[in-house]
Amino acid sequence: MFNIFMIALAVIALISIIFEDITGINKAKTTLFLGCFSWVCLFVAASTPQETQLVSKELNDNLLEIATLWLFLMSTMTFVAYLNSKGMIQVIVQKIFPSQITVRMLMIGVSLFALILSTFCDNVTASLVTLGLVSTFKLSSEIKLKMAVLIIFAVNSGGVALITGDVTTLMIFLSGHVKMSELVTLIVPSAISVILLSFLFSYNLKGTVSTEKVEHTYNKVDVVITVLFFSTIVLTMLLNILFAIPPVLTFLTGLSIMFMTATLAHPNRSEVKILEYIRQVEFDTLLFFLGILLIVGMLKQIGMLDTLAQIYSQHNPNYSNFFTGMFSALLDNVPLTAALLKADPTLTTAQWLGLTYGVGVGGSLLVIGSAAGVVVMSRVKELTFASHAKFFPLLFICYSIGYVLSVYVGHYIFG
Repeated sequence: MFNIFMIALAVIALISIIFEDITGINKAKTTLFLGCFSWVCLFVAASTPQETQLVSKELNDNLLEIATLWLFLMSTMTFVAYLNSKGMIQVIVQKIFPSQITVRMLMIGVSLFALILSTFCDNVTASLVTLGLVSTFKLSSEIKLKMAVLIIFAVNSGGVALITGDVTTLMIFLSGHVKMSELVTLIVPSAISVILLSFLFSYNLKGTVSTEKVEHTYNKVDVVITVLFFSTIVLTMLLNILFAIPPVLTFLTGLSIMFMTATLAHPNRSEVKILEYIRQVEFDTLLFFLGILLIVGMLKQIGMLDTLAQIYSQHNPNYSNFFTGMFSALLDNVPLTAALLKADPTLTTAQWLGLTYGVGVGGSLLVIGSAAGVVVMSRVKELTFASHAKFFPLLFICYSIGYVLSVYVGHYIFG
């Protein structure tokens, strides 16, 4: 009965997110309350000191994961807020895209940009940079909404092809089940599904969109910080591969260098101003993440993820991988993947690639299914749970095609 009650709390949290527009209650507040309340219930239900100690340990592990994500998001968002305010992203966009472009070509270009960027850096950074790119164009609410959904799908798709793009891809690689050369082949089904979605989204859209010409008002310090940002992205990837340095540590180091650079360049006035960019971070996003991850941690604590792993092993892996990917739209894919790896299923290389694609891209089916979705939802007012859900059929088609292609490519190349 207790486990049913705890699952019910998670369901109520999901319902509160779905009906946020109707209730008028911010999803960050409801998920935070239910996440905290669920852990209070776990402590109250602990009948022995040993159980209490176990719950406390799991909570500490959960909070460590949350704190790591918080700090990473804060450092990334601060960089992007600075670059946006200085017009640096707009300048970069003008170098890549023409001032006028058709809607279809813009969607294809943005989707490929997000796809490629997310293979080399994390999904959150890729989402924020791509959103900055899109914000330079004058778009209607309809196109802006489609762009937001497309970005989420594209960054999640790109993240599966390299270990630098997604945590679950790295987990499966480190488990020894796939090689780097095998993972790279996933870029083919990822790119095909993303381009297909961009065509489907732009099918009835005609005309051109334009970007405002940005005057070059930036100075040498802004250029240095721009270079620092992209250097931090590259170093995050390299240092994690070479020395297993956590990405959050590299990004916080880059952020601290950003602060020192601005302060040394203008010692009398820039220190306070540079710190102001932290205050531009959307803390609703961070609170929403906190609530969601607390709820997922609770489900892990009551054994829900272990139960899912057992169900997974009882069916054909090709079907299990497909539906596991869909289920990752409701549960965070990291603990879900960890539970599956712990179960140690016997899979072929093609099936491991299918699982990698599934848990990496499946979260795109719902806006709350991935970190990219939550971040984009916090930055684009047109994007809500309900508005994203309208595109579920198209997302499902592209996800399904991408999944089938990932298994086929793996089977055709590696047997």
